[in-house]
Amino acid sequence: MNWKWLATIQIIAAGIGTACLAGYFLQLAMTPLRVFGLAIALASLGLWTTARIQLGRSFSIAPKATALVTRGIYSKIRNPIYVFSATWIAGLALALGKPIALLLVIPIIPMQAARARRESRVLEAKFGEEYRDYRRKTWF
Repeated sequence: MNWKWLATIQIIAAGIGTACLAGYFLQLAMTPLRVFGLAIALASLGLWTTARIQLGRSFSIAPKATALVTRGIYSKIRNPIYVFSATWIAGLALALGKPIALLLVIPIIPMQAARARRESRVLEAKFGEEYRDYRRKTWF
């Protein structure tokens, strides 16, 4: 299976799902919490998609070091796909008016941190000081 296509399909599905939910939200009473959540979800989806596009051919499911991507969003955040997928989920939880659903994000954070550490080791082994310098200049 081509994992790169799977990731692209995942983002497209998230976009379609977010659009459908946005239509659903518009039928609900628009509380400040829902508006805030929807804004977070939409912004996160846009940034998540942008990060995936900027990663280009360097995207992989398993950690591997094909290129060190340091442009665009990656110039500020080393793992924007992880960050924005988690904030997308948090935004949807708020938009649904169910802040308790934010608990879904709790197990995602350590899982993404563990994945980021594995990727970091692979990138450091391949790119050495160039990666360490990049890591010092960026968040997560």
